[in-house]
Amino acid sequence: MAIIAGVLAGCGVHDMKPPRNTAHYRVVGYDTAKGDIAPQDVGKIDTLIFAFARLVDGEVILPPADAMRLDRLVALKASHPRLSVVVSVGGWTVDGFSDAASTAANRQRFADSAARLLVANGADGLDVDWEYPGHTEAHIKASAQDRGNFTLLLKDLRETLDHAGNAHGRHAARHYTLSIAAADGVFVSGIDIAAVEPSLDWFNLMTYDFVNSMTPTTGHHTGLYASAYAPGSARSTDKAVRQFLAAGVPSQKLLIGAAFYGRAFADVQPAHDGLYQAYGHYQGEYPWPQLKAGFINRGGYIRYWDEVAQAPFLWNAATHCFISYDDPQSIAAKATYVKSHHLGGIMYWEQSEDPQGELLDAVWRGLQPGRPE
Repeated sequence: MAIIAGVLAGCGVHDMKPPRNTAHYRVVGYDTAKGDIAPQDVGKIDTLIFAFARLVDGEVILPPADAMRLDRLVALKASHPRLSVVVSVGGWTVDGFSDAASTAANRQRFADSAARLLVANGADGLDVDWEYPGHTEAHIKASAQDRGNFTLLLKDLRETLDHAGNAHGRHAARHYTLSIAAADGVFVSGIDIAAVEPSLDWFNLMTYDFVNSMTPTTGHHTGLYASAYAPGSARSTDKAVRQFLAAGVPSQKLLIGAAFYGRAFADVQPAHDGLYQAYGHYQGEYPWPQLKAGFINRGGYIRYWDEVAQAPFLWNAATHCFISYDDPQSIAAKATYVKSHHLGGIMYWEQSEDPQGELLDAVWRGLQPGRPE
């Protein structure tokens, strides 16, 4: 395996105007609406997913402050009519899904509240981020019935959103969309992928956080392929895609994830420059601007490129600190992968972690028609 040190591969930002047509490769970004998006960046995004609506007593709601943040995103459609704004409900540690999906009455209550929220706020669809059906890693309630109930919940949502769309003149291409944020590996065991697929417009594959504070070693937290040093159980973007394709999901419904942040580990064992090694403690997350300003080829950190995994990482030999992240080079590789496998596009977390639009620009450029596959 060739792993070489080098400088960050750069690419220009904001020196191309977005085309009118980005073909079928979609750019979908989660946005916590912490700040404004530059106009030239909005034109590169197909769908913004507002994170998050809340689940309270089985209903999807937006407190007034959150509704104001969502309104800022919806207002962007006035000058960017092709932009869609979707509302995501849930997120890590958000409880209540198991109960909300447990009975027909509860499922309909959830669906009706979601439809009302979309209509009232001028949004274009719903994203369900239940992490995860049948699992308690996030310290939420789970049930052995979650798998079947999740299928029923999404069916009820699909029917209810279509009914609401018909009542408000939203048909065909303008119908209310329905997506889910989905993990891979064992974390998707609580989902009947083949059964939920017909209800969904697309899957947001969370192909990041493969290593984190809960895993025993470092590694590529958002690697495209498995590293030569990774154990057989290691997760990767390619492995996730193959899992969902094998379950019968059409390739165009799969959007792979890009991370606009890095994950850092301290007191790491030094073999292989810290790659897939035991560590003393998890150090935290760093957004892309902070990685550029303080870590990439700075302060003793050296950027390495894993040719097999198609992923960068940082290693500080003096302090034994390791950081895994996405950058323009790895995002370009992901875009090439999307095209060669005829996937739907790229999703990313999260808009505010790339305020200058550099990583977004890499996503958008890589997905342009005519670029090499």
